[in-house]
Amino acid sequence: MRTLSPARTVGIVFAFCTASAIFSPAQTFTSLASFNSTGGYDPNPGVVQGFDGNFYGTTYNSDSGNGSGTVFEITPSGTLTTLGSFNYSDGANPTAGLTLATTGNFYGTTSTGGANAAGVIFDITPAGTLSAIYSLCSVISGRGLCADGFGSNAAPVQAPNGHFYGTTATGGDGAGVSGTVFKITPGGKLTTLYSFCPQYPSCGTDGRSPQGLVQATNGNFYGTTNGGGANSFGTVFKITPAGVLTTLYSFCSLTNCADGTTPLTLVQATDGNFYGTAWGGGFYNNTECSVYGCGTIFKITPGGILTTLYTFQGTDGTSPDALVQATDGNFYGTSGIAGSNNFGTIFEITAAGKLTFLHTFTFSDGAGPYGLVQATNGSFYGTAAGGGANGVGTVFSLSVGLGPFVETLPSAAKVGAKVVILGNNLTGTTNVSFNGTAAKFTVISNTAIRTTVPTGATSGVVEVATPSGTLKSNVRFRVVP
Repeated sequence: MRTLSPARTVGIVFAFCTASAIFSPAQTFTSLASFNSTGGYDPNPGVVQGFDGNFYGTTYNSDSGNGSGTVFEITPSGTLTTLGSFNYSDGANPTAGLTLATTGNFYGTTSTGGANAAGVIFDITPAGTLSAIYSLCSVISGRGLCADGFGSNAAPVQAPNGHFYGTTATGGDGAGVSGTVFKITPGGKLTTLYSFCPQYPSCGTDGRSPQGLVQATNGNFYGTTNGGGANSFGTVFKITPAGVLTTLYSFCSLTNCADGTTPLTLVQATDGNFYGTAWGGGFYNNTECSVYGCGTIFKITPGGILTTLYTFQGTDGTSPDALVQATDGNFYGTSGIAGSNNFGTIFEITAAGKLTFLHTFTFSDGAGPYGLVQATNGSFYGTAAGGGANGVGTVFSLSVGLGPFVETLPSAAKVGAKVVILGNNLTGTTNVSFNGTAAKFTVISNTAIRTTVPTGATSGVVEVATPSGTLKSNVRFRVVP
């Protein structure tokens, strides 16, 4: 099994939590499918829901294309299909999942392969047509290095302007070759917005090896680096769409790295703050953990004030992965190692830091889980990199009793912009409204609606009236000027 390891302080509040976690029996876990060594295997973190209600993701390895990996599709009931296979020339060995675009296609990145053997940015249609829209290392700096980046371990995010924004793990136009932030059009025109550590070895506080981006409601992007910064253990940063970067926080600012090390991707919550996990640190002395600890869960304000919400202690899991905020307001995530069976856990944590265990993996149902997504039916779906019937990974679901909802794509747009609404049992929909303003719409399937942001619409909840009841959007739709 492949192990994925994540490679000035404005203010800080530290709330040490001593593993006051409990187990909850009120949930239903289902192992949907096991990968096998004759197809794609070793799945990457997470899946994404498509227009058709099925889920899509990537595998790092495969039995074809020189082991270059695949894109897979899985139905909610567990029918697993290989949608596309990488052949190295169009990319190889993705280490992250996919992003659903407003067109219905999926976008992602690979860690290697492509025209320059440095990874690609690709798209793939729901029918399985895979295309490398950009090969990294197509721009060479004066030092003979990849000025536009080398490899990527995160899928790009699509902004309301239709462009995609993402990061590369290494490369850049500078001496440090520590990664980049880029913008790329759907057609493949790439612009490097920022290169990390341009003055190596005097890198300052901007960090090394960015881990992906999230676009906030203020229009800026926020992300983390898993190294570098003032203390060499990673950072949280903000970057504008024009490429102006500000370091908000450097990890290991507390004695013995009690605030965490090597942070992972952030999520912006409904309270406007960001929540995330640090893969290590927390300084709990346990033989199952690194010298600095088993990892933490933290909250950070847009201004950089960090609060540690939970510190892992080994038996409750180690190496937590990225979080997702669910419709109940709580956060859900996975720990890839340890737990009572030593194969990882699924947990829930409140914004106040109360953690509850929902599932402990047994290897037969998966091992080394990586992240979750909440589907519009209310349940969570995810992948485990190992375990299962064949020992090379699984796809699973978890229901905790949360109800169905609808999701808009994008979550912010101007009046007159086209929006897709994802959901379930949408056939027979009689009304769609944006914060109370009715909109024209077309039901294109039982799981998707096309609509337009109506004149007079204001930011707020999107509602869809169906024969079985009214569904509300999981987040507030933001009407932009």
